[in-house]
Amino acid sequence: MRALFGLVLLIGMGLAGFAVYMVNQYMETQASQLERERQRSATAIRTVDIYAPSRSLTYGDLLTVDDVKVIKYARDYLPDGVFATEEELFPQGLNVPRVVRIPMQANEPILNAKVTEAGAPQGITALLDPGMRAFPLPNSMTEAFAGDLRTSDRIDLYWVGRVDRGQNISRLVKSRLEIISMGEADARGRGAGVILQVSQEDFADLQVLQAAGSLSLTPVGRDDLEAGDTTIETNIRDVLGIVEEVRAPEPEVVEEERCFVTQRNGTERIQVEVECAN
Repeated sequence: MRALFGLVLLIGMGLAGFAVYMVNQYMETQASQLERERQRSATAIRTVDIYAPSRSLTYGDLLTVDDVKVIKYARDYLPDGVFATEEELFPQGLNVPRVVRIPMQANEPILNAKVTEAGAPQGITALLDPGMRAFPLPNSMTEAFAGDLRTSDRIDLYWVGRVDRGQNISRLVKSRLEIISMGEADARGRGAGVILQVSQEDFADLQVLQAAGSLSLTPVGRDDLEAGDTTIETNIRDVLGIVEEVRAPEPEVVEEERCFVTQRNGTERIQVEVECAN
């Protein structure tokens, strides 16, 4: 009987020990999972809801409520000028759209700088900043860059012409002008019309330069933030390295002074050279 009681006691103690072990293992697992969750939460990227286009939009397109959707965006990397509510994006009501000023891809954050005010007129006037003017360039100027230029690209303009009937010169006249609109290239791939955003002073200057010579453009790199050196000027002699020969002035010939007196010889008068008095 005692042996049986001792056996039962041993079995009970073994089961109790095993139960304690299992409880400890469970608690350690739970504590480990809680710690991992705390670490994951600490490193998790917090997001906010903002508006983005549901499809690709280009300059001049109307931005309506059907063209937008809500996306998640990292709060710590939120750009300036986003729209977080429908009321911010369409302050005059859902039926009053905005106009796209800068092309946007689907799921790209809509920024205040990329669209006009709600209710702004559609067309080139909607793309201009206050106080700025639109200057069109002829298609012939863009043929060399057909398909490569984009809205919001920057260009430099060079002028070739003759000043005061002198030799032709080439000079950088305007730097980092912004393209705000472009037409489509024709069926042959020739350049589309480019419209630049310029100041009123630049508009007047370009009108005169275009009438007095020819303009040509060259794209500016997106990372090139410095304006070009508008003092750059060259001519055919500089390009070919022709140095104009400078002739030494010929020595001045000083004629010796000669002196004469008039003498009468009968009825004639003759000039007789005599020594000059100093």
